[in-house]
Amino acid sequence: MDTGFTTIKQFAPPPRVLRHKGVKEKLGLSSAKLFDMVAKGLFPKPFPIVPGGRAVGWLETDVNQWIENQKNTSSGGR
Repeated sequence: MDTGFTTIKQFAPPPRVLRHKGVKEKLGLSSAKLFDMVAKGLFPKPFPIVPGGRAVGWLETDVNQWIENQKNTSSGGR
């Protein structure tokens, strides 16, 4: 049945990949600190952007979730 209304489908935007520079700028950290946190398991490891390639990155959603987790942990969940 045609109601005369146009259905608008909303799609989630594609995941955004942040490279090293973008992550360190977003977090306000130096390269050394970011690498140290990854090595100690305190920050998610990057993934290869292209199989077999050298370029790596992080999903922006993962970085944002990490930030939220830090906020909740440091503020006692408030």
